Amino acid sequence: MNKTYKTIDEYIDLQEPRVRSVLERVRKAISKAAPNATETISYAMPTFKYYGYLVHFAVFKNHIGLYPSPDVIVAFEEELKEYKTSKKAVQFLLHKPIPYDLIANITKFRVKQNYDKAKKI
Repeated sequence: MNKTYKTIDEYIDLQEPRVRSVLERVRKAISKAAPNATETISYAMPTFKYYGYLVHFAVFKNHIGLYPSPDVIVAFEEELKEYKTSKKAVQFLLHKPIPYDLIANITKFRVKQNYDKAKKI
């Protein structure tokens, strides 16, 4: 993650071959859950925005990190109990199945959260 990436395609293309398909599936899960979101790079990570930031994701040696909001960690506490979490992050181990449906559901939650917040302004 020390490199500077300009696009999500570039980020994925520069990763190890073994994780490229995983990253593409994470991206697809997020894109399908947030079809009106825009893709960008923020904090050197693939980022999706819709009325503000939705989620970031990144690959590390042994896991994929997903960075939603702290509200997500609380709201999805039960679904996330088998994964390592912190206040703002979830780790999905690369040697275990990645929960793409859960990633999509988290993204949908963030879309609604951002949309509702934007409409109150």
